[in-house]
Amino acid sequence: MGATQPSILTGESISPNERATFDLGVRIGTQLSGGEILLLSGPLGAGKTMLVKGIAHAIGLDEEDITSPSFTLVNPHQGRLLLYHIDLYRLDEGSSAAHAVDLDEILTDEGAVVIIEWGERLGRYPLPAGVWQVSISGDGDSPRQISITQR
Repeated sequence: MGATQPSILTGESISPNERATFDLGVRIGTQLSGGEILLLSGPLGAGKTMLVKGIAHAIGLDEEDITSPSFTLVNPHQGRLLLYHIDLYRLDEGSSAAHAVDLDEILTDEGAVVIIEWGERLGRYPLPAGVWQVSISGDGDSPRQISITQR
């Protein structure tokens, strides 16, 4: 899981609205083949879930079915790929967050795409190489700056 996948868009972009964030998610999603891990960070309302909706749309899911799993913690969705949508917002930072969502088991599914909102809450949890970091800054009606890097 997490092998280097150079096809994902990297770099900086500006998203002027929700639709542009969704469209960026679609562009990312069309390039996924399974085995990718994306860590999303940004303030509340930055557009993390909107980006996930675009990715989900690209892998054959109804974006209306995608909601932030703040209370359930993990929402699995089956499209052309299995998508694990994880939200760690309500958890304390550290390994307890990873254990609460059974991340060890989820990461063994090499055919799945794993997207973790509030990924910074994992703390020092040992993720495999090749994880994609998606940072979104901005909120409200202001444009978003979205940075995608691989670590």
